[in-house]
Amino acid sequence: MGDEFYAIIKLVSGEEIFAMVCVDDSDDEPILLLHHPIKMNIIQTPKGGFIKVHPWIELTSEDMYVLRMDKVITMTESHDKKLIDVYKRYIEDTNDDDSMDIYKASGKVKITDQMGYISSVQEARESLEKIFNNNPKES
Repeated sequence: MGDEFYAIIKLVSGEEIFAMVCVDDSDDEPILLLHHPIKMNIIQTPKGGFIKVHPWIELTSEDMYVLRMDKVITMTESHDKKLIDVYKRYIEDTNDDDSMDIYKASGKVKITDQMGYISSVQEARESLEKIFNNNPKES
């Protein structure tokens, strides 16, 4: 087994994937071991560019894949710090079991205590009225 490295891989299917890769060249035909392969799409908007990240194969919980070299057009090692940071952050988020609970089926994110949501509007109103009524203005 070779060393692990981050790589961008162009497949014969036309897909481009980003993954932590290890080349196994112990047999006659080398194979690639892909750890958490993802697809990244760059989206340009008037407000700037964004990177959309999603798993390469979406309907599985596996994180390791084997890829034969005849399915690869080209592969390049990536040293791009931004891409590697996006990849690592995505992997950390998907490994965190609680993180997926904040997403709704519509793609919107539920508000959590960590995001600053601490009470309902009614609870906040009652709390502020209580503070206001207990501290009469000085004349």
